Amino acid sequence: MQTLFSILGIYLFIAVGFGAKWTFKEKIDDRTITLLSVYFLQIFLTFWGLLKRPIDMGLLLAPSVYLGITLLSLLLMIPLSKLLFKDTKERSIATVAALIGNTGNLGIPLGIALFGEVCVPYLTLINLANVFVVYTIGVFYYSRGEFSVHDSLMNIVKLPVLWAAMGAIALNLVGYIPSPAVDKTLMMGAYASMTMQLVLFGIYLYGIKLGELNAKLSLWVSGTKFILIPILAWIVLRQIEMESSVKGMVFLELMVPLAVANVNLASLYNCAPRTVTIQVFVTSVLFLGIAFILPLILQTF
Repeated sequence: MQTLFSILGIYLFIAVGFGAKWTFKEKIDDRTITLLSVYFLQIFLTFWGLLKRPIDMGLLLAPSVYLGITLLSLLLMIPLSKLLFKDTKERSIATVAALIGNTGNLGIPLGIALFGEVCVPYLTLINLANVFVVYTIGVFYYSRGEFSVHDSLMNIVKLPVLWAAMGAIALNLVGYIPSPAVDKTLMMGAYASMTMQLVLFGIYLYGIKLGELNAKLSLWVSGTKFILIPILAWIVLRQIEMESSVKGMVFLELMVPLAVANVNLASLYNCAPRTVTIQVFVTSVLFLGIAFILPLILQTF
């Protein structure tokens, strides 16, 4: 029940974004909020997360396992999506959507609610691994072959959060410890980033029309996200020597609903963005129900 209340508290800020867009319509500029969040506030979140404790192999193992499970899931999704979906756009969505989870907007604040701030370094690195997935695998499939390898790599290079991560990792490795004043400043920016991302998620949800629901695609994406990937993750995590709490963090990040980044890429490459937005909404609603059994699953590690 405590887990459910923690999730509902996070969803409250999503409701704030939805209500603001519903009330003020075009006066709310979602692009401005996106730019402010991605290019400025997420830098604070990255530095705060990566300077919380010294980096060791145990810290790097979590994002490596997350990325490995994601790639294994992709290898499974490719043939199954080709078999089930003939339309190229539906096939792209079916292949990649479930792999791009809301590890930043929802995963980090939810992880803090469940595990405490000790999880921040792990979840920050997992989120960076997810960003890599978004701007390589995600771009490739949503662009359906129209995006070159060179441009894909350039998109990664241009992302400020990656440069911030490199700077924070360098400071961590040379032994830099933020003073209380600096740490407080970074923490303020980090929590502002997480709150703004949740509000932005609610703003994106405002434009959804359930009449556009593609039942077959929704069933596949939701089944992939909440059944196939968790089963694969549980099997892999049970075979790895790692702290049980860290296994729980990795599993949680693989379970979070679809990220708004799916909508951004689908819109950029004209890959049925409204259909993708509905998938984000459906998985977000279903995740509320999954919250009841999530603590029981985490206890198995």
